[in-house]
Amino acid sequence: MNIDTEVISNQIPTSDPSESNLIASELPEEARPKLEVIQSLLEPCDRVTYGERLREGAEKLGLSVRSVQRLFKKYQEKGLIALLSSSRTDKGEHRISELWQNFIVKTYQEGNKGSKRMSPKQVALKVQAKAGAIADDNPPSYKTVLRVLKPILEKQENAKSIRSPGWRGSTLSVKTRDGDDLDISYSNQVWQCDHTLADVLLVDQHGKLLTRPWLTTVIDSYSRCIMGINVGFDAPSSQVVALALRHAILRKQYGAEYKLSCDWDTYGIPEYLFTDGGKDFRSNHLAEIGVQLGFICKLRDRPSEGGIVERPFKTLNQSLFSTLPGYTGSNVQERPEDAEKDAQLTLRDLEQLIVRFIVDRYNQSIDARMGDQTRYQRWEAGLQKEPDVISERDLDICLMKMSRRTVQRGGHLQFENVMYLGEYLAGYAGKVVSFRYDPRDITTIWVYSQENDREVFLTRAHAQGLETEQLSVDDAKASAKRLRAAGKTISNQSILQETIEREVLAERTKSRKQRQKEEQSYKRAPSAAVTVEVESEQLEIESSNEANANSVSADIEVWDYDEMREGLGW
Repeated sequence: MNIDTEVISNQIPTSDPSESNLIASELPEEARPKLEVIQSLLEPCDRVTYGERLREGAEKLGLSVRSVQRLFKKYQEKGLIALLSSSRTDKGEHRISELWQNFIVKTYQEGNKGSKRMSPKQVALKVQAKAGAIADDNPPSYKTVLRVLKPILEKQENAKSIRSPGWRGSTLSVKTRDGDDLDISYSNQVWQCDHTLADVLLVDQHGKLLTRPWLTTVIDSYSRCIMGINVGFDAPSSQVVALALRHAILRKQYGAEYKLSCDWDTYGIPEYLFTDGGKDFRSNHLAEIGVQLGFICKLRDRPSEGGIVERPFKTLNQSLFSTLPGYTGSNVQERPEDAEKDAQLTLRDLEQLIVRFIVDRYNQSIDARMGDQTRYQRWEAGLQKEPDVISERDLDICLMKMSRRTVQRGGHLQFENVMYLGEYLAGYAGKVVSFRYDPRDITTIWVYSQENDREVFLTRAHAQGLETEQLSVDDAKASAKRLRAAGKTISNQSILQETIEREVLAERTKSRKQRQKEEQSYKRAPSAAVTVEVESEQLEIESSNEANANSVSADIEVWDYDEMREGLGW
């Protein structure tokens, strides 16, 4: 029998008359290889030979053996029609509801109105959020979104004379040290943080040379937007990281002296903080901050994973620092000879310049990977929801360091050889409590008790006799060490006296480090919002006492004893 010319319907019954009249000679050219494979399988043979023909046919058609078997079975059931590529009756139509089609198109068009920019990937994120809101368990996938938007995207591409550079909405994945893969898909998902020494020499307010400051930045991995910074002379530590995070999390407002053309509107709390393995990022302090604020700290698996956070340092160096007086160059070979003589910027001056560069230039620039979106536009469009706003006071307490002590009789606590007394603490004598403190001023601590797996605020405890003073952890340790070496008793009063004497002595010959601290004093301490009430009350009391003293002295008449003795003949 010649299968090329015979009517197959005479051998294989079919239910469709049109299919029964199909002749092999009418097959399209692309179906001929399939027909030849079917012919070889129809010829009588043993099992071994049949298996060899199956494998040869699979190799010829570029299919698996199982696919060839299914093709042969389909031929036996339907005849030559099985060799034709069937087309769907709904080809060209979307198999999703009209509601989703309209939502996808409208979201994309609204997201690209005016200066706004939104990618299909970001539309897919909005679809997922919408599905969660309406309890739809089977929302359109990212590929479906692309198919719906394909006509619009093709029209936009045809309207452009050249293709936009960079990638569009591709998902970046970074690997953590513990083996996890973080797929970065939206804004405020993964932040990165790192430090660098700014290549600019600074001076103090009197023009005396200081040194290069440290710059700490917090970057949003999805948009490459700089979320926050910290500039200062303190070496990298968990406290410096906390200050940078504080700036990144809060809404930012600046005065007219910064001369900003745009607003720094980025804020929120990340889901992950992705950093290198420095000890400042591995500290218990930063882990506690993460628990309090609800983000997870992850370490890089490889140094190359830090390109996102390190690249802005190069941009700042080339576009800003190199144009400033006192620029030192990025290496010894590039260092200008008169860098020390040219230095004239203070820390405050440099901070204002950095803020202006980031807000008006860097965040408003188009990244090569973002297509036609600026970094800020991508951050705004990539948000899954409006970022949570945390109060400044609550955030300050979260960023403080934490310790634990046992409450002594009378409600006293001892920390760094300093005795504290807190109201209502007497009832907790013998119990262990936790407290938070600002390392730069430990004269006031915030005491908490653990109740039902959560911390409950108890009271503020003040260092006895030091309520109006300022004492850092380093000063307390140094004073205790000196007193112990001198064989003197360590108490709040002795620590305060030793600190005052040391400051008076240091005032005569200030070191560079002390002048650096003075330059940083213009910055607002994180605990200032918490302690401002106590300070204002103290100032009112002092002003009242001074006024009373002046009024009393005005009523007192002063007599000269020598004149009285001569006049009265004593």
